[in-house]
This record gives sequence, structure tokens and C-alpha cells, in this order.
Amino acid sequence: MDFAHYGQLWRTPMVRRLLLVAMVARLPHSAAGVLLTLHVVQTLGLGYAAAGAVAAVLTVGIAVGAPWRGRRVDTAGLRVALVPSILAEALVWGVAPHLEYPWLLAAVFVGGIFALPIFSVVRQSLGVMTNAAQRRTAFALDSICTEVTFMVGPALAAVAAVQASTVWGITAVGASAAAAGLALMWFNPPTRTGQPGALSGDSTGLGVGESPDDLPSGLESAARPAPTEVAAGQADGASGLRRLLTRARGADSRPPGKWRVGVAVVVVMAVAAGAGMVLSGTDVGIVAILRSHGEAAQLGIVFFFWCAASLVGGIVYGAMHRPVSPLVLLLVMSVLTMPLGFAHDTGTLSVLSILPGLLCAPTLSAASERVAELVPEERRGEAMGWYGSALTAGTALGSPLTGTLIDAVGPWAGFAGIGAAGVLLCSAGLAAQGARRRRRAPAPGSPGA
Repeated sequence: MDFAHYGQLWRTPMVRRLLLVAMVARLPHSAAGVLLTLHVVQTLGLGYAAAGAVAAVLTVGIAVGAPWRGRRVDTAGLRVALVPSILAEALVWGVAPHLEYPWLLAAVFVGGIFALPIFSVVRQSLGVMTNAAQRRTAFALDSICTEVTFMVGPALAAVAAVQASTVWGITAVGASAAAAGLALMWFNPPTRTGQPGALSGDSTGLGVGESPDDLPSGLESAARPAPTEVAAGQADGASGLRRLLTRARGADSRPPGKWRVGVAVVVVMAVAAGAGMVLSGTDVGIVAILRSHGEAAQLGIVFFFWCAASLVGGIVYGAMHRPVSPLVLLLVMSVLTMPLGFAHDTGTLSVLSILPGLLCAPTLSAASERVAELVPEERRGEAMGWYGSALTAGTALGSPLTGTLIDAVGPWAGFAGIGAAGVLLCSAGLAAQGARRRRRAPAPGSPGA
């Protein structure tokens, strides 16, 4: 474990600048969720169900748009790909708070589709600005910066809604996001090797002709990536996912321009969805259990412990020399989430949130690192887009699933149910990996057995 890697990365001007720009770019949308909820309930005078519908529509829009935005970065370059997002961020969020509820839903969906693709851009850039030995630390550092952003954003949203209005707050979100997009265009970080600021192919730790998808990691260390391929042509929206799931084959060869995926990549996407599901479900569960004990005003204390634990976990994981399977990390996080249902006050809930919180950032960092290893550079932007969509889809599923269990049984059932769902997902992933390894193992008596 070597914490000096953090200092080395932070002293790299382009990496430091990218992470700072990313923090600024993520801040507006970390506040958007709270502002939209307060706008629907407080300004429009509607209920929390209507507010939840707005959040769901925004989530769907982001999930639909992320792969397309990532693919545009791959094909058109970063600056060209950012132009529609910058225009949409300023226009949509400047108009949305002045609309009636039905039109607000439509505007939020459009805003989600054209959301600034900050997640995929940052992870793609870090992938080519660092070598294999630095990449885990770089992704962990990005997760740490994200944790800080999500500790600050909701608090700023609450202040804006109370001191000014939700209308001005949402407008500020759009203006800030557009400004962040302009800053990203000015900085123009590299998204491929050969671009200014990117390491050369030799510096990434790959051999001549070797692709990042040839590197082993985690539970897959003993086996090569699954021999599956996806067409290298345009793969946007649902058609890209259809190709990903229907063209899985057992061929070992990889023709030029093909993206080899398979069980390993599908499992990583499932981990992303599972992490989003568990984290969003925990979010709802914390609110419900504190409200049930009449301590809703203490929400900030619990979220501080939860996010701070994630920050510490990200720092420790980034300093580790060996990778840990994201599937194992998600499994442990899911198990540790279930005891939160036993909390009876703010103090016990804060303490119980520390253990699962320690694994939040490491789980997302490990999954991002795994995507960077499995997917060739020329398709990595699209893959990171799918990763972001999987994470977003899981987030959209976790909140209503937990809420349904809370309404039907009680606050404790939300934690138990979302934790159990995470365990089942991880169990299926481990079973799929085990089956793939058994298929690839030499038959008894055959050469190499």
C-alpha cells in the first residue's frame, strides 16, 4: 500500500486540472436532485410521488443519453461532442423551472439526454493520462473528488432553495453546468493515446499490439477475457446494448476493429447497476428510518459519516498494489448494508453506515478500472457511457424498490431488501464467472489438462 501515488498524480498538472474541472462540472448536478424535489413539492405544491417521477424521468434521460454522448466523444472528438450538451444545459435548465409540471417532465428528460458527459470523459481521459500502475489510484482519486462534490452539492441546494428560490437554484444549475462544459472544452483533456497530454502506448504498461482488454484483474486473473465480440460499427442507444447481448460468441479470434467483451464486461455492468441500486436504496432508507424516529433534522450527520467513510475507503483502495474484484466488493457492501435496519437513532445509524460506506468508492473505482482493462481504447468512451447508464439504471431501480418495501413493511425492510437484492446479483455474477472458467478449462485427459 503506497499513499505516495496520490501525491505523484496530484503533482501532474494535467491530472490535477482534470480532477478540479470534474469537481466543478459535477457540482451542479449533485445539487439538481434536491432542487428538483424541492421545486415540485415546495414551488409547484405537488406531492413526493410527483417529485419522484421527475427524478425517474431525469434518470432515464441520462441513461439513454450517456452511451450516445460517449460515442460522440470517440467519433467526433471532445470539443465537438460537448457543444450540444453546453447549449442544452443552459437552455433546458433555464426554462424548466418556469414550466408547468407536464412540460417540466419533458424538459427534464431532454436535459438528461444532453447532460454533460463528465463521467465518461473523466474516466476515459484518466485511462490515457496514466499507466497501468497508476490507473487504480487515479480512478480512486476521482471517486474521492466525487464524494466531496456530493457532500457539498445537496447542502448548497438546500441553502439556495431556502435563501433564494428553487427557480433561481435550478437556473444556476444550468448556467454552472454550461460554464463547466466550456472549461472542459478549453482544457480539452486527451481521450486517446497520441493526443497532447496522453501517455504513449509504451508508457501504459501494454506490450506492442496488446490491448487493455488483455490485462487480467480481480477474480478474472487466472483467465483471459471472455471470447465475445461486438460489431465495431455505430452502436448507439438500445441497438448498442442489443449487439452487446446478442452477439456473444465463443470465437477466440478478434478481427481488427472488434470489441471483445462477454461475461467479464457484462458482470462489470451488472456491478455498476447493483452499486447504483444499493446506494440509492440506502439513501432512501436513511431518510425513512430517521423520520420514523422523529430525527429527520439529523440527516446531515448520517450522510457525513456515510460519505466520509466512502472517501476514506477510496483513499485506501487507491493506495493498494493489487486489484480487488468489483463483484466481491459489491457483495460485501450489500451484506453490510442490511444491518442498518437495526438502527434506532442518529448515533447508531451513523456508526452502522461506516462499514458499507467504506466500500462505496472502492466498488465504483474497481469497476471503472475493470472497464478500462477490458475495452479497447477506441471504444472506451462508449463503454464508459454504458457503464454510466448501468449505474444510473440501478439508481433508478433502487429508490422505488426500497420505497415500496418501506411502505409495505417498515424502514428496516428497505435495508434488508436492497441488501438482499445486491447479494443475489453478486451471486449470479460469481456463478456466471465460474461457469465460464469451467467451459474454458481443458477437459481431463486432453493436452494441457
